[in-house]
Amino acid sequence: MATGGGEDWDTVTYLRAKPKTGQAARSQQAVNSAQRHGLDVDTQKKYAAGTNKQQGKGADTSKLDRETEELHHDRVSMSVGRAIQKGRQDKSMTQKELSTKINEKPQVVNEYESGKAIPQNTVLAKMERALGIKLRGKDIGQPLTFGPKKK
Repeated sequence: MATGGGEDWDTVTYLRAKPKTGQAARSQQAVNSAQRHGLDVDTQKKYAAGTNKQQGKGADTSKLDRETEELHHDRVSMSVGRAIQKGRQDKSMTQKELSTKINEKPQVVNEYESGKAIPQNTVLAKMERALGIKLRGKDIGQPLTFGPKKK
């Protein structure tokens, strides 16, 4: 398409220098300088940057969110809760002392004892070792026996 005004579509004219991208201005002076020159300034807040935070509530929370009346999650049975409580009292431990020993929150021990918790084998195994009693399978509340099983 030819135009009669003598315009050349192949030439490009830059009115100002192209701003640098990907640069992080860490000082207030650099931000002020960029604003004076008319450059775009983007501010981003990074949450939990440089920490080793895990998304702790992921699996259980998402399961509970999807829970309906037809689909419900098994809770710790009351017999297991009573066994935990009896084993803890036999060792003269509080819920807080037991939770410290197994590296869990005191609320976790409380939920297991009251039967509100969704059972996790890792937590139950730690409680078994700390209390010295069985909390899974048959013989709940019986002392733990180590070594090969007798035939």
